[in-house]
Amino acid sequence: MVETPPDTRARILQVAQEEFAARGYHATSVREIAGRVGVTKTAVLYHFPGKADIVGALAAPMLDDLDAAVAAAAGLADPVAARWAVIEGLVEVWLAHRYLLRMNLYDLALAVENTIFHRFRDAMMRANALVAGSRPAFERQVRAAQAIAMLSDPVILFADAPAGDLRAAVLRGVHRLLDDAPDDDAPPPARDAVAGQEATAGTDGEAGRTGEGGAASAGAASAPAAGRARGRRGRPGVMSPAMARTARRMHAAGSTATEIAAALGVSRATVYRHLGGPAQ
Repeated sequence: MVETPPDTRARILQVAQEEFAARGYHATSVREIAGRVGVTKTAVLYHFPGKADIVGALAAPMLDDLDAAVAAAAGLADPVAARWAVIEGLVEVWLAHRYLLRMNLYDLALAVENTIFHRFRDAMMRANALVAGSRPAFERQVRAAQAIAMLSDPVILFADAPAGDLRAAVLRGVHRLLDDAPDDDAPPPARDAVAGQEATAGTDGEAGRTGEGGAASAGAASAPAAGRARGRRGRPGVMSPAMARTARRMHAAGSTATEIAAALGVSRATVYRHLGGPAQ
């Protein structure tokens, strides 16, 4: 039996993750990991029969957290609450394991072990179903996939950024994608109605002015008119339950109402209303 210090296993995992991140899984040997740890190759193999077992041990905590986050969201009766709970849960998992995800970016090391791949795939499929909702149209399924994809990439690319700033920026982006998206289940407007809107768009503000470049201005107005109308309404006055929870966490961590409003894409008045306190 190989005798190793009690912390040898943890040290092997730490060194292996560093080496995989720096050089790649396939380019790193068990002997090199052993050399950095200060033990023999036999000692490493005592803890992990093969290199793939090291990857499996590295991935296990992340997969456990992922399964727990999805299960917690799936237990909510309100579909909207479940959607935002799984989104926030995934962000927390990715932040907690961001350097493992960055390691995987090098050569997809987490895919070398089928068990890891299958657990990850199954959890992400369950998460996608929660974000998309019940009996979703195709457009909603695509947006759900987009929303989930945009949770991990920024965390990987900006892994060294402060976690609070990264979390707020990621969630703000997802809210903009999902909250501002049109209802894909609604029928498309009739052609006559669209034509009528385009014909009257030229009367809205500057777009309706003629004269120098008037024809071009009127033509360009048809596309942005709806966007400008949305802008005049101001920021949303309602927060989802998940947004409210995020606002309370940020407030407890010391963020001002202005910072919370900017992070979530809502007005300061909305933040004050959900926090139940005076303006900061």
